[in-house]
Amino acid sequence: MTRKSLEVMLERIEPHPSPRVDLEQYTIPSYLAATILWIAEFKHGDLSGRTVCDLGCGSGRLAIGSVIMGARRAIGVDIDPVALNTARSNARRLGVEGYVDWILADVRNIEISADVVIQNPPFGVQPTLRGIDSVFLVKALKIARDVVYSLHKAGRNNRAFLGKLIRENGGEVTEIVEMEFDIPPIYEFHLKKHYVIKVDLYRVKVGK
Repeated sequence: MTRKSLEVMLERIEPHPSPRVDLEQYTIPSYLAATILWIAEFKHGDLSGRTVCDLGCGSGRLAIGSVIMGARRAIGVDIDPVALNTARSNARRLGVEGYVDWILADVRNIEISADVVIQNPPFGVQPTLRGIDSVFLVKALKIARDVVYSLHKAGRNNRAFLGKLIRENGGEVTEIVEMEFDIPPIYEFHLKKHYVIKVDLYRVKVGK
């Protein structure tokens, strides 16, 4: 499978029908999800035969894509039942419903384990969500037995902060990939045709 063919498959996944700004719900673009999954599998061999967890899974692109790329099983966790219903429908549409488990929960309250965590957490821009990206990252490091892939806002200060947080929680950053997150105008306050946010993909080995 090529990266482009994976992107085309992920395009079939329907986005959240009514995203909530208070949860910072933005569907990860198919090109970005495909690139992350491509890096995870074909550069590092981190997906085939593994159990993969997607925290804040939304409509399921990363969880479903992990199975398409050879994961033995995927687990999608989200606090929003509408998002999970959409993810279930998407899994059926792509024929992987028997390989994905969906959990309705706040990530702070779950106690599960997986070989790999791949996540696109909220960036914590909303005042009520400040620091939530750190919460997701720390939880991912507790859940993963082997490696974490986590997407965060770019910037020197953020890299320094997240690097320290990762080290304090037993992880080691092995790679940071600079990417762009293209956001369509989905909320009333969006006045442009699209917004491009610079992001960093962190690959973190878990020291357990």
